Amino acid sequence: KFLSKSMNETNHSWVTEFVLLGFSGSQELQPFLFFIFSLLYLAILLGNFLIILTVTSDSRLHTPMYFLLANLSFIDICVASFATPKMIADFLVECKTTSLEACLAQIFSVHLFAGGEMVILVSMAYDHYVAICKPLHYTTIMSRRVCITLVLIPWGVGLIHTTSQLAFTVNLPFCGPNQVDSFFCDLPLVTKLACTDTYVISLLIVADSGFLSLSSFLLLVVSYTVILITVRNRSSASMAKARSTLTAHITVVTLFFGPCIFIYVWPFSGYSVDKVLAVFYTIFTPILNPVIYTLRTKEVKAAMAKLKSRYLKSGWVSAVIRNVLFLEMK
Repeated sequence: KFLSKSMNETNHSWVTEFVLLGFSGSQELQPFLFFIFSLLYLAILLGNFLIILTVTSDSRLHTPMYFLLANLSFIDICVASFATPKMIADFLVECKTTSLEACLAQIFSVHLFAGGEMVILVSMAYDHYVAICKPLHYTTIMSRRVCITLVLIPWGVGLIHTTSQLAFTVNLPFCGPNQVDSFFCDLPLVTKLACTDTYVISLLIVADSGFLSLSSFLLLVVSYTVILITVRNRSSASMAKARSTLTAHITVVTLFFGPCIFIYVWPFSGYSVDKVLAVFYTIFTPILNPVIYTLRTKEVKAAMAKLKSRYLKSGWVSAVIRNVLFLEMK
């Protein structure tokens, strides 16, 4: 009896940490990748914080559209920050490990923020629909209460989505291989490491993420189809601004939903493809969103130019630099 119990405990030695393989193909490339991804992450933070600062500081941008844009930038920062700092730090170490608790936290974060971003893109599409299709009722429909609701709904949906996804994983037994072929704990890859049959769980995970991705994407397609028909039937002069805004938003939607749908709705792709797509929607999409909106939206460019001239002329930047240098010398 004692021998049987001992053998049972040996056969079920639980995994307490995972090894993230990341981009570990060549050790010589690690310093170069560290430098490149550090620059990209810094650009994500600066670009999205600049949009938030611009929207909050310019009274002309205190409208529902730019309120939602600022919240999109905040979510982009969250999407980029849940795994990128860990990935950058791992470029400097040989053994890239993460604890089981940290792994579950990454799974929770990615589905919370990615799910929230999907829904806030739908909220922005609703704002565009009201602005273009019901312009006379825009201020009445898009009240402060409605705007706050359109921001809270994405967080609520993201929380429900990530809780349901985490419920599939938190009780899985991990007692065998612990290598995750990615730079963060992606749920489909982690479930494959469980020492039990995960076929049904994998289908439920794909169904859950696929339902959220496809339903959000279909809502966006329907709303933008209606909007584009409305724009085409109106005069080109009055709709020039709408076309510019729509082009920027549709580009962002395509860049974000493309990788997400490919990974979760088409689950038979190779791990190397999934890794590239994961990098795309966690790093390149958050860095492209500020670029797309600033290049396609005249109001944002004008507000940024005004913000730049205000701080540069007031000597605020030089004063900060002088204070930092003074503290270092002191």
